[in-house]
Amino acid sequence: MSNSSSITQFLLLAFADTQELQLLHFCLFLGTYLAALLGNGLIITTITCDHRLHTPMYFFLLNLSLLDLGSISTTVPKAMSNSLWNTRAISYTGCASQLLFFLFFITSEYCLLTIMAYDRYVAICKPLHYGTLMGSRACVHMAAAAWGTGFLYALLHTASTFSLPLCQGNVLDQFFCEIPQILKLSCSDSYLREVGLIVVGVFLLFDCFVSIVVSYVQIFRAVLRTPSEQGRHKAFSTCLPHLVTIFLFVSTGVFAHLKPLSISCPLLDLAVAVLYSVVPPAVNPLIYSMRNQELKEAMRRLISWTFFKSDKFATSPQQ
Repeated sequence: MSNSSSITQFLLLAFADTQELQLLHFCLFLGTYLAALLGNGLIITTITCDHRLHTPMYFFLLNLSLLDLGSISTTVPKAMSNSLWNTRAISYTGCASQLLFFLFFITSEYCLLTIMAYDRYVAICKPLHYGTLMGSRACVHMAAAAWGTGFLYALLHTASTFSLPLCQGNVLDQFFCEIPQILKLSCSDSYLREVGLIVVGVFLLFDCFVSIVVSYVQIFRAVLRTPSEQGRHKAFSTCLPHLVTIFLFVSTGVFAHLKPLSISCPLLDLAVAVLYSVVPPAVNPLIYSMRNQELKEAMRRLISWTFFKSDKFATSPQQ
């Protein structure tokens, strides 16, 4: 720590050299951030207010929206601030906090996506046992386990990363504090300890991915045997958005952290980081709402009740 104790701040990647282009990046990030806030906020409000959506699937979707809001709020506002004020600096403490919270949110999100796959598996393949296996207490415990696992993993990673001696400067080739970029500043073989944690994380990620794949193989086998076309359509409409989210999130995140150094460059690193840290929180609400008729109807009732003071939103399911 003696070599890194003199570092009081890090310099993040500048999006452009001119103020005009930096303002353009600020506007693009602002639009994306506002879209994420609006979409996820609408999902959270709709699920909270509409008692029809008080089911395990929508409970987990609400948690996913909370995690999306947390992850994008950890990175994008600081990047927008730097672009707006033409600076690159982030304090040492701010960088550690950003890394801690970002890892916490994305790790918890991946655990939650695994739980959501299990929820769909039970709902479609074991419908008679759904009420028992996915009771309210079980759902709360599973969601708490996802959040707890994410926090523990993030805490270990952050403590390990910032215990490394850093003597290769303080410039990070990324718009937020990311583990691979901080490891580049290390001047000691002790970085292998952090690499070991990453490998452990990859194995955990692989286990979750296998669980997701197995769940969906069973789901699609059961759906294809369903004689009702309407039943197949409803099953696919709730499962396909989940698969799209998982593919985008996992593929870009794994590539960002495990790609060979030989193909690493600032532009590629920036593009991949945007794909796994900024794009999913912004597009997840669109993916889920576009394919889910029940959620779209609930949003229409909420908007109608909010702007037109209609009583449709408060009606009972029988009405």
